[in-house]
Amino acid sequence: MASNLEPVPVTSQKHDPAWKHCQMFKNGDRVQLKCIYCGKIFKGGGIHRIKEHLAGQKGNASTCLRVQPDVRLLMQESLNGVVVKKRKKQKIAEEISNFNPSTSEIDTFPTQCGLNTEVELLAVPDTVEPSSTLLGNREEGTSNKGGGRKKKGRVRKASQSTTPNAIVANSIIAINSKKANNQVYMAIGRFLYDVGLPLDAVNSVYFQPMVDAISSQGAGFVAPSYHDLRSWILKNSVQEVRSNVDQCMGTWVKTGCSVLVDEWISEKGKTLINFSVHCPEGTMFFKSVDISDAKNSTDALYELLREVVEEVGVRNVLQVVTNSEERYVVAGKRLTETFHSVFWTPSAACCIDLMLADFRELEWINTILEKAKSISRFIYNHGFVLNMMRRYTFGIDLVDLGVSRFATDFITLRRMGNIKHNLQSMVTSEEWMECSYSKKQGGLAMLDYIGSQQFWSSCTSIVRLTDPLLRLLRIVRSEKRPAMGYVYAGIYRAKETIKKELVDKKDYLVYWNIIDHRWEQLQRNPLHAAGFYLNPKFFYGTEGDIHLHIRSLVYDCIEKLVPDTKIQDKIVKETTSYHNAAGDFGRKMAIRARDSLLPAEWWSTYGGGCPNLARLAIRILSQTCSLIGCKPNQIPEQIQKTKNFLEHQRLSDLLFVQNNLRLRQMVWKNKEQDAVDPISYENIDIVEDWVTEKELCSDDFGSSDWMTVDPPLGNTMILGPSTDDVEDLGAGFDDYEIFDGVKDSEEENGEDK
Repeated sequence: MASNLEPVPVTSQKHDPAWKHCQMFKNGDRVQLKCIYCGKIFKGGGIHRIKEHLAGQKGNASTCLRVQPDVRLLMQESLNGVVVKKRKKQKIAEEISNFNPSTSEIDTFPTQCGLNTEVELLAVPDTVEPSSTLLGNREEGTSNKGGGRKKKGRVRKASQSTTPNAIVANSIIAINSKKANNQVYMAIGRFLYDVGLPLDAVNSVYFQPMVDAISSQGAGFVAPSYHDLRSWILKNSVQEVRSNVDQCMGTWVKTGCSVLVDEWISEKGKTLINFSVHCPEGTMFFKSVDISDAKNSTDALYELLREVVEEVGVRNVLQVVTNSEERYVVAGKRLTETFHSVFWTPSAACCIDLMLADFRELEWINTILEKAKSISRFIYNHGFVLNMMRRYTFGIDLVDLGVSRFATDFITLRRMGNIKHNLQSMVTSEEWMECSYSKKQGGLAMLDYIGSQQFWSSCTSIVRLTDPLLRLLRIVRSEKRPAMGYVYAGIYRAKETIKKELVDKKDYLVYWNIIDHRWEQLQRNPLHAAGFYLNPKFFYGTEGDIHLHIRSLVYDCIEKLVPDTKIQDKIVKETTSYHNAAGDFGRKMAIRARDSLLPAEWWSTYGGGCPNLARLAIRILSQTCSLIGCKPNQIPEQIQKTKNFLEHQRLSDLLFVQNNLRLRQMVWKNKEQDAVDPISYENIDIVEDWVTEKELCSDDFGSSDWMTVDPPLGNTMILGPSTDDVEDLGAGFDDYEIFDGVKDSEEENGEDK
């Protein structure tokens, strides 16, 4: 979209149904309309042309291939309504009632119809999307192949598909198809409501394939029984998952792996640990252990970690990743003393999340967040206001969900900045001024905040300070690429951005000290330093020599991971070729690939001249940096209760299948799934502060009705294209002050001197 297009809100005076399905922009003095489904922009023709586009009417507008069938039918009916005379409605109703789609009498209908013959009739679209429920014949002879305007004069005989009766027939087919779909949807809904499954179960990547498989069998398909599901179907699923797990395990010799230790508390208060193993092929669930009776015992925790490392294989494991609680720190250090080639690493995602939490505790940031949350709470607790907001923002929600409460705070603040002008247009509109909510205390406060330049200026400053940390959080939690080669660079960029934003050393050290406090454990970890050093994108993007502290940590990593002293010496010698970009490292292809290939792939492709260093680089750069948690379930507690040996085995296999399927779909998950509703209970732990009133008011129950709320569209096109987080890290790491981690005490010592 051109950058000079200014969004314009659609006012309530525009009653045409097509306005709900397009966005309006202003380009100078001209108004342009954009389809919210396919993104096509119309520079002229007005709302009628958009309606033709959505309805699939050939002529002035191309057909939208992404519009929903029910919307297309609505637009067709709206266009037909323009040409249908009121006095002929009864006649059309009689023709519809006499029509039988099962016969072939469509061609024998009388040619007279109560439509205005001076107006061109609606044609059935040439192209019907595969998922569309509109079933019609291809239009013949109605398009102008020359691409020009139709010539006046003799009118050709209308094709069969454009006769009034054909239009009626197609409309009936579409309506019947929609009714059939609704029956299916209702059946699915009744099943979910009855068994009490969470409604976000339909977001599973396995849901649509299940529906497709059932529909492919046609009528009369008999569903599997309870005994089928817990016998041969489960048996086949176990074999299928074990095959995938074995495939992952086969790569551990080359890439190594990371043991992930994810602790969680069940609904009944049990403390459990899920052990998973990560490698570039994916993350596999290993086992679940109840530690409720020994959760505070570092000895018991150490024994458990040692046991898992031995089961996975000491030669395969490079690191054990846990949270940063003190008991895990103690147990992790004992583990590294037992296994000299294994690192203990606190989760990078947990550390970054705690940085954001500390940022939030700063008084000025907390004040702005509370103001922003009061705006959000007022909007999301009143259906009328929520609908108005979504209309003015073209379907963009104010709340943007992050991976945690702290991340959600700052991501949502950025979202509010993106839709600032839309919110200002809403609260200054006549529609808002005339509604009763604008007179309420919350509405008046919302107007004050949204109209305050100081509020928005503070929001912008907070977003600039926290954006680099949010970017790094996305990188370390991503399943697209192992993150070991990016953490050092991400922290560097965060501190560099803060320094440039605040300039004054006294100001930026406040934020640097927060980062250094949480980063201290990771900063001392040789794996992260080696990941930065061995990532060609950053190594060759650094002017001058790599910082001595990083070189020293790389040598620590070599000594720990490679016990053979002869191979250690070879690796150190081969680093010279890497440093000088000698041999294959200096090829033009290799130089171009520094930015395009994953770091481990780059070494696998161009590191043949330095085989020992390449093997080490591939193993280090193939590791993750963070925990990847499964969605909690109740099976572990059922296993603990079960005293029957056979049922205990069955439940253990069910847990193995369920968790591995959930981990696998984290990689496959389609980003274009249904828009997330911020007020849904499934997300309440993350967004509670943004959508939940501190106290429920009885008056609000009478004035709000969830049935009147429009569902979220998840339309983020207006925000512009998303960028690659890794690309945004850029190159150039020559500020030694950032690497040295300057502290307040050092500054004070300098002043004393």
